[in-house]
Amino acid sequence: MENRLTENETEKLITAALQAREAAYAPYSHYTVGAALLTKSGEMYCGGNIENASYGATNCAERTAFFKAVSQGERKFKAIAIAGGMEGQEPVDYAYPCGICRQVMQEFGEADFRILIVKGKADYREYTLEQLLPCGFGGNSIQ
Repeated sequence: MENRLTENETEKLITAALQAREAAYAPYSHYTVGAALLTKSGEMYCGGNIENASYGATNCAERTAFFKAVSQGERKFKAIAIAGGMEGQEPVDYAYPCGICRQVMQEFGEADFRILIVKGKADYREYTLEQLLPCGFGGNSIQ
């Protein structure tokens, strides 16, 4: 059965992702990203990007949300919403996940895991993980 979000789930995810931007730590780029991750059991975990003066130590909002959830024992996920833009401003463009974040999604999401790229409450694009990471490398690839 294909994974579909309800209208209520979509609305809650988008609102939470937009709010999660407020907790982001981006003193260098001033580009804040918020992510809201929905588990298959209905729990939601949010995260913001966390920058570091050594840019390689920066953590994206998507991975922050996943790591919070996984560290609490969650392993099955339904969807994530991602919103990004310049600090203190509404998003003016869609903030797509980087390759590392897509790989983390591959680790824990199924092909029909939903990814909402949010510009505003009524302005978003929806993709499956398979659409954003075709031919992904996952655990089945090394078994």
